[in-house]
Amino acid sequence: MTSHASHPEPATITDEDFLKFKEFFYRRTGISFESSKRYFVDKRLVERIEATGTGTFRGYFTLLRFQASGEELQQLTNVMTVNETYFLREEYQFRCLVDSMLPQIIHRRSSGAAIRIWCIPSSSGEEPYSVAMFLLENWAGIRDWDVEIISSDIDTSILRRARAGRYSARSVQYLPEPWLKRYFKSVGEEYQLCDDLRQAVEFTRVNLSEPADTVHYRNFDVIFCRNLLIYFDDASRKTASETFYEALNPGGYLCLGHSESMSRISSLFEVRKFPEAIVYRKSMEAK
Repeated sequence: MTSHASHPEPATITDEDFLKFKEFFYRRTGISFESSKRYFVDKRLVERIEATGTGTFRGYFTLLRFQASGEELQQLTNVMTVNETYFLREEYQFRCLVDSMLPQIIHRRSSGAAIRIWCIPSSSGEEPYSVAMFLLENWAGIRDWDVEIISSDIDTSILRRARAGRYSARSVQYLPEPWLKRYFKSVGEEYQLCDDLRQAVEFTRVNLSEPADTVHYRNFDVIFCRNLLIYFDDASRKTASETFYEALNPGGYLCLGHSESMSRISSLFEVRKFPEAIVYRKSMEAK
């Protein structure tokens, strides 16, 4: 006689469950999932229900809402956020930084004050490290000015990867060969970023939808926020734009992704059309 061990059925996510979760996650992170993302969301919810042993959506949702440490919400946020990037993505904006934005910034800056750049989201670090490399390779002012680069993300696991600075061949495919030799060493099939560059960027965890997370982010000259606002709805985009406005110095610049436009989100910023890129500026007269 053969015995058949019973396996529990995987948890199911109903339409009502999806809407409940969607509203809760939006309130906590500002990220809004459309129905077209339903399969992606359901799959990850079921994975976390199994990993936590809660068994059902109801049990899992209770854990998410009431766990004092917030650890499971952070775990779920890590798997729900998409981190797709590579070095020198949208390189024209780095050229704009060197050729147009920085000359205007230092023109009105007393020497001695550091130039501060904020990259959010950091993803696995390709963007802030690209900024650092591009400045070292293309900006003569790097010898005379201190530059602080801070890079933030809501995903703690991706921040660990960013700090580690180890990348696939795909991530580095658009880097010039001399840069690859200068700043990386091969480790098997991967590329390890040198310690000097890793130490040039400070990585921090920030939830843009949480005012307590962003209140101390001030006095930046340039903010790169590329391909994040496409995951937000109008209200979250507006909140993010106000956060960036407060974080910038008067005359500071905000760079968005090529498919994003601040003009459709907020009237706080002036549109600046430089030869290399369109960027958004906080007025010089702003407080």
